[in-house]
Formats: sequence, structure tokens, C-alpha cells
Amino acid sequence: GYDLMKIYAEHLRNLISERIDSDSDKPLEGLHIVVDAGNGAGGFFATQILAPLGANIEGSQFLNPDGSFPNHIPNPENKEAMNSLVEAVKKNHADLGLIFDTDVDRSSAVDENGNPIGGNDLVALAALLASRAHPNLTVVTDSVTSDDLKDFLEKKGIHQHRFKRGYRNVINEAKRLCDEGEDAALAIETSGHAAFADNYFLDDGAYLAAQIVVEAASQSISDLISELKHPAMTEDFRLPVSEKAFRAYGEQVIEDLKNFARESETIELVEPNYEGARIRFTTPYGKGWALIRVSLHESLLPVHLESDQPEAAAYMAKELLEFLSQYPSLDLNDLRDYIADNSNE
Repeated sequence: GYDLMKIYAEHLRNLISERIDSDSDKPLEGLHIVVDAGNGAGGFFATQILAPLGANIEGSQFLNPDGSFPNHIPNPENKEAMNSLVEAVKKNHADLGLIFDTDVDRSSAVDENGNPIGGNDLVALAALLASRAHPNLTVVTDSVTSDDLKDFLEKKGIHQHRFKRGYRNVINEAKRLCDEGEDAALAIETSGHAAFADNYFLDDGAYLAAQIVVEAASQSISDLISELKHPAMTEDFRLPVSEKAFRAYGEQVIEDLKNFARESETIELVEPNYEGARIRFTTPYGKGWALIRVSLHESLLPVHLESDQPEAAAYMAKELLEFLSQYPSLDLNDLRDYIADNSNE
């Protein structure tokens, strides 16, 4: 039989060697990379890809698969998992940290200063990497990416097509745009799911990690995305819906909110937008935006809120609460608690 892992590891090693364009059979010599596989399936990346290419993988952790996950959940979005890698990078003075989810379809990184590169940062980094071979790149993302990301990508000449949550959704949308002649060579979610056209649109975390390694071989990863700004406040609320037909109810709330935003003086509807309602706020304390959508699987409305000033977030939450309190089947406690804790009255 075929040892598929062996073939796959060789494929990724070749890819890294070709891109770095070095005559050495150890192109990663002098590079210190810490891998955290969280006892999922990603340990091979350290032992079968990085080490054979000459990288120092000292300090790599939890490389052995163990389904009881004794150390932390293998999930790049999990704070505890990310902190664990951040500590390892700092302790070992590594040039780069890489972390994978259980089955390696997602990955994230930590830069040489111990800063996590996840969410919008990861989208920015992956887009830059994809744009090397695709100068007219369109990147298809999920719906919750920040306004700062869009600004950053546009400055780099990259077009963002903000679509829906769900990696199948972003991948299929990228394929559709490609069929229409647009170079949508990257589909990526803020969760770390990334699929490159050059890799058959597979959601493959090891492929993304390999791209990041190539980049780290020639420059510090942090420099690449140093111009990306970050919101002062990011908040997430979950508003349970007590209706059996929660989706129809939620869609109605969103439809009403869109119409309200169209008439409002203080908030504006952001379009095009393919999931839920995205609205921009101008407050006495600064600007911000919120995305309200219907959850794919649970009977709730997730609300994602970002602002450029901490004080603006509570103000925005109040405006939302005012609008949403007309719906008896919405549980608004999450929003109320936040406002109570953060009001400057």
C-alpha cells in the first residue's frame, strides 16, 4: 500500500524548498520554529517537514496524537491553546510558532515577538502570501472580518469579497468568482480555515503553514502585517431566540434592522453584505460597526461588535438594545449586562 503521509510530507517539503529557492538540502537551517499540535494529527509537520529541512524544532510540544487531549484543546481559536504556543515561542526565543487544529484543516501562527496571528491578522497574512503569485487577487472571507482588514488589503492592492460564515460557503464562492474570471485564489475564514486555488481549494492547514514558513525564512512575519490596525474594542454577544421557528424570526429581526438603518441618521447599512445585517455607527465617542446574523446551528442571533474607541462600544450596544427591545422572543440579557458594566453614566 501507499504511505500517504510520507508522500504528502514529501510534497510539502518540496514545495518549501522550491519556494525558498536555496541550493541547500537544509533550506530552513538557522530557523527556529515551535509547533504545537495539541495532541491532534499535526505533529508530523515538525518531525517530517521542518526538521528534515534543517529547522530547529526545539520546544515543539504535544506532537503525539492523544484523543483525550491532555494538554489543551487543539484549536487555534482557543485562548488557552494560543497562549500555550505564545509561551513556548517566548521561552525558546523562536522565530515562529505554528498551531494546528485536531485534523490539521486549520492553522494559525505566532510571530517572533510572541504575538498571536489569528483572525483578521491571519487573513491579512494569507492574502499577502497568495498575492505573490496572484497580483490581482480577490480574497473571499467570512462575514465578521474587520473594517481595518479591508483597508489594509486595499492598500496592498488586494480586493476583499466579504461573504458568509462556513468554510464550504467561502470556498464555493471563490470557485464561482474564478469561473467568472476573477482571480479569487484564496478563500479564508477568520477561524483559520484557508483554501488556496493553487492547492485545489482544499482546506488544508499544513499548506497554509508551509506558506508561512517560506515567508519566515526570508523575513520576520510581524513586519508583513505591521500596518494592519486593530479595533480598540471587540465584543461578541449571543442573543437566544425563544421561538420554535427561530430562523424565520431572526431573519425578520434582521430585515427590520436593515430598514431601520436605511432611515436612521446615526447608523448606516453596509452593503454589499451577504449574511445578516452589517451596520456602521457614528457615535460621540468614535466609530464602529456591528454584524447581526442568525446562527447556522443554534436558535440564537450572534452579534459581533467592533469600535475604534472603547467608549463607543457601550454606546453602540445601547442603540442596538433600544432597537431590539421591541422583540419579546429575544433574550437581551447578554447585551444588558454588558451595558450595565460599561456605561459611563
